[in-house]
Amino acid sequence: MTRTPTSTRTRWPWVAGGVVVMVALTGCTDSDELASVAESAPAAAVTTATGTTSTVVPTSGAPEPGTTLQLAVSPGVESGSSAEAALAQLNSLAIKGRAPKTGYDRDLFGQSWTDDVDVAGGHNGCDTRNDILQRDLVDITFKPGSGDCAVQTGTLHDSYTATTIPFVRGANTSSEVQIDHVVALSDAWQKGAQQLDTRTRENFANDPRNLRAVDGPANQQKSDSDAASWLPPNKSYRCEYVAAQVDVKAAYNLWVTPAEHDAIERVLTNCGDMPAPPPPATTAHTPAPTPVAEPAPVIDEAPLGPFPNCAAARAAGAAPVYAGSPGYSRKIDGDGDGVGCE
Repeated sequence: MTRTPTSTRTRWPWVAGGVVVMVALTGCTDSDELASVAESAPAAAVTTATGTTSTVVPTSGAPEPGTTLQLAVSPGVESGSSAEAALAQLNSLAIKGRAPKTGYDRDLFGQSWTDDVDVAGGHNGCDTRNDILQRDLVDITFKPGSGDCAVQTGTLHDSYTATTIPFVRGANTSSEVQIDHVVALSDAWQKGAQQLDTRTRENFANDPRNLRAVDGPANQQKSDSDAASWLPPNKSYRCEYVAAQVDVKAAYNLWVTPAEHDAIERVLTNCGDMPAPPPPATTAHTPAPTPVAEPAPVIDEAPLGPFPNCAAARAAGAAPVYAGSPGYSRKIDGDGDGVGCE
């Protein structure tokens, strides 16, 4: 896998200006159907797409064929009045201790990447994971037979690590690019999401404002950390990152802990001046350090073999299951993209 620094590249417009990427979408069936259709489709059926900028337009109901999907990205925060606005929003959040994690289950936030939600991109016929890949990647191609839904290849200019990552859909490659919840689901659960109704939690888990396509190892390193224990290695993105966390927590009436509040305040007060944590663990980097705060939730006992089905994976708290992990098998990865039980 080729990764190149992005220091010589122009900063991406959606990072600096908070624009949104408009991508053409049409219907998309479930993963098993996509796999069978793709096998019968000719290779020449792969199409390409390029992004354009647009304003955010709320979505309601399934769009007609040929319409476009517009997904929101939180406005960029660099300095001056933008940082001051984020600080003011931070100070509007309640400050409390972390609630017990007791009762947390990924399923309480709905089916992973479901299209049946009321936020931008919902009911457009394409799952949330592919919506975000289409928004955040460039030079994308689509899987044949997927109705311009399933991203086959593309390039991610990763904001977390300032590296360029080629994306190729496949059992051994899809996990190189993962979709991060900027405010992790477990973190949200411990800071107010327990009181949200099921539908609101489903919307939270699929809200484009809370989602980023990012470097897989960096996402694994972050786990369910808040800003007090993890920040992106790319210092130039930290202001936007914490501002997005504040924006999402304000939208869903979640709170912050005292340590989290202070960490976010430091970043917004001194944008770009915070020391960088060690880079994410990859073959080209040093091993990731032990997390400062609570460790990522782990399965009490690793499976002896692949999970028999997605219900078992979710019961173990392991979904989604990535290729290379002990519980992964093609049986639970209907579309063969290396991410089972999405």
